[in-house]
Order: sequence, then structure tokens, then C-alpha cells
Amino acid sequence: MIYRRQILAPAFAALLAACAVGPDYQRPPVETPAAFKEIAGWKPIEPKLPAAGAPVWSVYGDKVLDDLIRQVDVSNQNLKASEAAYRQAVAIVGENRASFFPTLNIGGSAVRSGTHGAATTTGGTTASRSTGLRVTNQFAVSGQAAWVPDIWGQVRRQVEGATATAQADAAQIAAARLSAQATLAEDYFVLRILDEQKRLFDATVAAYLRQLHITENKYRAGNVGRSDLEQARAQYENARSQDVALGVARAQNEHAIAVLIGKPPAAFALSPAPLDFHVPVVPVGLPSTLLERNPTVASAERQMAAANAQIGVAVAGYFPTITLGASYGFTSNALSTLISTASSAWSFGLTSLSAPIFNGFLTHYQVEAAGAAYDQTVATYRQTVLTAFQGVEDNIAALRILQDQAEIQGRATRAAAEAERLILNQYKAGTVDYTSVVTAQATSLSDQQTSLTIMQSRLNASVLLIENLGGNWSNADLPDASLPVPPPADPPPEEVKP
Repeated sequence: MIYRRQILAPAFAALLAACAVGPDYQRPPVETPAAFKEIAGWKPIEPKLPAAGAPVWSVYGDKVLDDLIRQVDVSNQNLKASEAAYRQAVAIVGENRASFFPTLNIGGSAVRSGTHGAATTTGGTTASRSTGLRVTNQFAVSGQAAWVPDIWGQVRRQVEGATATAQADAAQIAAARLSAQATLAEDYFVLRILDEQKRLFDATVAAYLRQLHITENKYRAGNVGRSDLEQARAQYENARSQDVALGVARAQNEHAIAVLIGKPPAAFALSPAPLDFHVPVVPVGLPSTLLERNPTVASAERQMAAANAQIGVAVAGYFPTITLGASYGFTSNALSTLISTASSAWSFGLTSLSAPIFNGFLTHYQVEAAGAAYDQTVATYRQTVLTAFQGVEDNIAALRILQDQAEIQGRATRAAAEAERLILNQYKAGTVDYTSVVTAQATSLSDQQTSLTIMQSRLNASVLLIENLGGNWSNADLPDASLPVPPPADPPPEEVKP
């Protein structure tokens, strides 16, 4: 391994080069395909890019969704936690950078002390008598400086690792934001699909009620048996039951959206609205660009850089530590003569030189542990890249296949509606029994529900594709080595109007 070779590097050569011991970071290669397999030969019905400077979610053209997405940035508590973690990481970088500089301290003291006189001897005879209390004052003021020069680059590696960790946390903010936005979009589209299902069942209940009245009239006229009447009534009540049951799922999705934008469910509501657009597909680009666009991948890469720096920190334990110190101050028995040349004292020199001789192979195992931790982050990074590729391929395949299914299901739904119309007319004319009507109506309703389910699956796949592609994010959005703290989010819109 690279870090083993660094361990064997002579200390003298490292000192002359004034370099940081340990391996310099280089991003390990990952296998990247030339193109996404599932996109071959597929032509999306409505490929779409967001307008310049607009959030990627604007491709759906839904103002209510856009307003909700903006509130995620402002009020989502998980996102606030990620931002706090980043600020903490930035502060830790500052803590490590402080080790580059000497420490300066100033101190002083003022002590008053007293002693009693000792016994005296006169003519060989000891005479005990008190000479009185002797009082003395001692004043001192001094300044001290100490500095541990970063000869082996241990502090530089610590700063390098802390900076990479902070950048990883910044990428995690982007990943958390994108995840919350995608979850909100999914919940929002589920809610709108439920609104469509509600309209479908409202219309179905009204149609079944009209059919029940027709059957009641035919029953009173003696043209049909009681079984037809009960079938019509059962079908009507069953549709009403399903219509009412939709309210549970809608309420739960509305509550989930409220939590995502940081509001209590009791303070948030969305009125029903139609779902009147096609499923847009954001162009995916080349697989190699995914490494620069996905914040989860970027976070794993920065964690790898941080672990690499820790190898250098551990390797520095093989080398001596030098501490330089200096002091200058004044000491006097009288405050009036304290600040004077006669009362001054100073010192400067090498105050400490500590070279490791034997520590039970502690440093060796610390280097081994740091190397193993780095290898772990490499594996995690490569797995994260594979997972990102999988997510894109999965959702391209879903969009492509579901687009074909939607076209086929559309034809089936239209045919079932026409069959229902024809059979209902035949029943009114008395040429078919009511069982045929029930079957045709159940088939038509089922096909319409299937169409809505496919629409929901296509919308979910579209949202997940945007998330796996990284939305509008790219590695250029990572903070540089200066690590500025992100500015506060824009204030939330005053109101979400459906």
C-alpha cells in the first residue's frame, strides 16, 4: 500500500523537503460505462430541461409543488440538522488550523508574605527573644510563547482531513435537501393521484346511482328480478365505500407533506386539484457526469479524502516533536520598580524535544488502522457509485417500460369504456342480463384505476431519476478549502395556494 512506503521514508529526507508525511490523495478509479444501457433506443414523450436558473422540479410546471419545494429549504428540520453538522465541521477545521500558530500567554502575580524572626545567640548562650514580623512583597509579570513547528506535516494532514470532512458534510446537506424534496414530490403526486381517484369514484358512484334507479324502475315494472336490484345496490354501495376510503390515504399524505416543510399537520392543508400534465423526463447525460452531479457520491469521495489524510497524521507519530519556547517578564519586591531593566528576565530556546523510541508498536498499529479505514472508504465510495448507476438505470427502465404500458393501457381503458356503454344500452333494451353490466362496469373501473396507478408509477420514477441524477447540483457547488458557512435560506413564501 502507498502508506506503507511512506512509513519507510527517511525522517531526514522528509525534514529537508518540509513535506507532509503520508500519501497524497488521489481519487481511486471506478468502472464507468460509456452510456446508460436502459436509454438505448428510447425516445421520451416529453423530454424537458428546467429553465435557466430555475430549480429542477420546475419541469413539472406545478406552482403549488414549486412553493412547497422552496419551503423544504427553509423549514425542514432534518435539513437544519445537516446544516448544523456542516457548521460544526467548519469549526473543527478552524481548531486544527490553530495548531499552525504559536500560543501566547500573559500572566502576573502579587504575593505578600511574612516570617517571624528566629532565636539569637549571645556569648554562647541562646537567648530566646522575638525579632518581630518580617513582611516581604513579590510582584511579577511575564509573557510566554510556545510553538510546535509542523515539520512533518501532521497539522497539515489534520487540516486536510478536517476540510475534506467538512466538504463531505456540505455534500450531505445537498443530499439531504434533494432527498427531502424528492420525498415531498412523491407524496405530492400521490396526493394528486388520490384526487384523481376521488373524482373517478365520485363519477362512478353517480353513474351507479343512476343505474340503481333504472334497475329499481325495471324491477317495479316486473322486467327484472330482485337479484338484479340487489346487485345494482351492492355495486353502488361498494363504490361509495371505496370512495370514502380514499380519504385516509389522502389525509396521511397531506400530513407527511406538512412535516417535510416543517409545519404541524393541523396548520397545513392542500385543496384538491387536477393532475393535467404529461410526465417530463430530464435528460440523463453520460454516466461519467454522474460522479460530478450526485451529492451522495461526492460525500463518499470527500470522506475518502479525509481518511487518506488520517494516514499522514498517524505516520507523523514516528517522528520527533520539537517545541520552541520564549518568555520575557519582570520580577520585583516593589511595584514601583517592577517595570524596569533591572527587574527584567527573559529566556528562549528549545524547550522540548521528544523522539519516540518504543511504545509497544502503538504507532505501527495506528498507521495500520488508518490505512484500513481508508480502504473501507474506498470500498464505500465504489459501492455508492454503483448504487447511483443502478438508481439511474432502474428509473430509466421504469420510465421507458411504463411509457409503453401507459399507451397500451390507454387503449384498453378506452375499449372498456366503450364496452360498458354498449352493454348498458343493451341492458336497457332488455337484450342482456345485469351480470353483463356489472362485469363491464367493473372492468371499466379497474382499467381506469390501473391507468392512474401507471401514471403514479411514472411520476415516481421521474422523481427518483431526478434525485439519482443530483437535481441541479454539481461538484462545483462544494465549498473550497476556505469553507464558507452557507448563507441562511430565503424566507418562506407567505402562503401555499393550491
